[in-house]
Amino acid sequence: MSRRRGERLEQAILDVAWDLLTRVGYARLTMEAVAAEAGTSRPVIHRRWPTRASLALAALEHAAPAETEAPDTGTLRTDLLALMGQVAHRLGTVHGEVLAGIVAETARDPDATHALRTRMATTAQGHVVATIVQRAVDRGEIPTIRLPERVAKLPFDLIRNEVVLYGNPPGQEVIAEIVHSIILPSILQASATETGAA
Repeated sequence: MSRRRGERLEQAILDVAWDLLTRVGYARLTMEAVAAEAGTSRPVIHRRWPTRASLALAALEHAAPAETEAPDTGTLRTDLLALMGQVAHRLGTVHGEVLAGIVAETARDPDATHALRTRMATTAQGHVVATIVQRAVDRGEIPTIRLPERVAKLPFDLIRNEVVLYGNPPGQEVIAEIVHSIILPSILQASATETGAA
């Protein structure tokens, strides 16, 4: 059998890492186990992913990209509820377990902190909320708005916070409370500010 190299080897390693994550969880994932099942060596893996956290996050992106499509239900409120439901569902799977595991490591491992921050920076997905808000503007639900970046990231940040603090994604009641009490008011406040400045 020919020896795998380059991209083929990377794909094989990520496939194995994802399979192990789904079978044994992040806490029991080891570089040695990945190397053994992928038919390679630990140094080979370390050259590409120097830490368990970076490997787990790469496997997560490889197997289940974090990109979320903007729901189009017909109203701003129901779009936001649907989006939060999608994100909560994803974080109720191995995504959330990996995230919680890496967060637990950050207290003692600067590399895990860096890997997690890099992942969050590249998957903030504020553009999804911006798309939802722009559709609401186009429908005439709200005035034209310059959506602050921090507001655009709120749905993702708040659900991640629930997973990290409580170990589980929020249910429908909590999602509704977050949307009605935090996200919608923040968007409407930004809209009012924009209108007042016009």
